[in-house]
Amino acid sequence: MSPDRRTAVAAGSLFLLTEVSAIVGAILYRPLLGAADGRLAQGADTQALLGALCEVVLVVAVAGTGAALFPVLRRHGEGLALGYAFGRLLEAAVIAVGIVAVLALVTLRRDPGAADGADGALVAVHHWTFLLGPNIALGLNTVLLAYLAYRARLVPRFIAVLGLAGGPLICASAVAVMFGAYDQLSPAGAVAALPVFAWELALAGYLIIRGFKPGPAADAAPRAER
Repeated sequence: MSPDRRTAVAAGSLFLLTEVSAIVGAILYRPLLGAADGRLAQGADTQALLGALCEVVLVVAVAGTGAALFPVLRRHGEGLALGYAFGRLLEAAVIAVGIVAVLALVTLRRDPGAADGADGALVAVHHWTFLLGPNIALGLNTVLLAYLAYRARLVPRFIAVLGLAGGPLICASAVAVMFGAYDQLSPAGAVAALPVFAWELALAGYLIIRGFKPGPAADAAPRAER
């Protein structure tokens, strides 16, 4: 297996891992954020902690996609490749702040005397990190990667176009949520996030099954390294 093929499989697997860990994590810790009067059902704290662990996996996978793809992307634009790698690190860092908020909520809601104000503030912190990380930062990173993939023809054009359309859409949706047009967890928010979700699944599947599309620049670089 060539180095580029290994990179493609690793990156595709990491993209799949981001989707699985994000969905499972959100399902597990979401009841914590909406617990009535700060009261946790039996076992809800353990469930939330498992959700936080899934989010830790998400952070590693998000940062990992940027690192894994950098050697290939830099051949087609080092500045944009660096931007994508650092953008993924920023996205991971914002998600990590949200994890800390969830863990702090678990601590507060285990304590019957915890202040309601602090409890509510942590929920708000999580909501904002969820908006800024997996929406705005994700949208910008999607545009960067999709543009590089389109320009260098690393994947079929329809996959790259899906990312080019989905990135701005999820950013615009996040701004709409920010100004109160609708809730993030709403039908409108879900529709806006669907193209990016489809882009990441299509990209992951293609990279794992087929690898990067061969091109003059991609072929020349490995020969030059030998």
